[in-house]
Amino acid sequence: MTEQHIDTPAAPVDPGAGPAASPGEPQPARSRPRPAPGPFIEAQDGARLFHRDWGAGKPVLFLSGWALSSEMWGYQMVDLVDRGLRCVAYDRRGHGRSSDPGRGYDYDTLADDLAAVLERLDLRDVTLVGHSMSGGEIARYLSRHGDGRIARAVFLAPTTPMLLRAADNPDGLDRRLVEQARAAMRADYPGWLADNAPPFFVPETSQATRDWVQHLMLQCSMKALLDCNRASVEADFRDELRRIAVPTLVIHGDRDASAPLALTGEKTAALIPGSRLLVIEGAPHGLFVTHREHVSRALLAFAGA
Repeated sequence: MTEQHIDTPAAPVDPGAGPAASPGEPQPARSRPRPAPGPFIEAQDGARLFHRDWGAGKPVLFLSGWALSSEMWGYQMVDLVDRGLRCVAYDRRGHGRSSDPGRGYDYDTLADDLAAVLERLDLRDVTLVGHSMSGGEIARYLSRHGDGRIARAVFLAPTTPMLLRAADNPDGLDRRLVEQARAAMRADYPGWLADNAPPFFVPETSQATRDWVQHLMLQCSMKALLDCNRASVEADFRDELRRIAVPTLVIHGDRDASAPLALTGEKTAALIPGSRLLVIEGAPHGLFVTHREHVSRALLAFAGA
């Protein structure tokens, strides 16, 4: 594992950057996007998964964080599409526009949903990018389905490898506090979300952006958000992370209150053989909006290589 820090601020991503080809110079070939099967992809149990599929080129598949939908990736997807990559994102079951079957919010089923998206779109040589709890979906997919379609993986502010306190994980979260938080969600989820939103952002984040992200999180069904919270908190991915064999980048902020760097990002990178840890100074859990230029630049350098 190698570690690198990025200080803020940094120059914004320039979608038009890069050498321009001369009029008579041959242009690099781009793979043509496959015809979309409509906005929905059917999972093994019949759940319908809404997806977005933009651009052409090397495929990058985005998985959303807990209670969030594929809309969260808009900034990164536009940046990468403008630089010649194909970007696909989908809403987890019970989130966004996907169907809400009231079941299947365990990591095995969620990994099978990811497999259905990859297979239905016949994506190969893919860069997987997962935020927060979806780092576990990447790990479970690789252990359950293999890496035949996957070229590389990115864990952005992951909740892996293990959140709960245990004898061999002494700095983990206290189960009682986790259950109290889940009870507060059940009692008043909008209120709980508003109370816990500030550390997700930075002081400079506009109120409009804060409202937008919270609105996305309010589109998740109560069943999905509670079951997914329980799955992510109680999972132990330590063995699975050790078996990941594709090149992996872990990106984390050093001001992440939801998934503290020392408990999650650092341990995740330490477990994955040959992985690289990129720490963005001053970044919170919502770094996909608060530090979007840094995230886009890191993804482009890694996925576009």
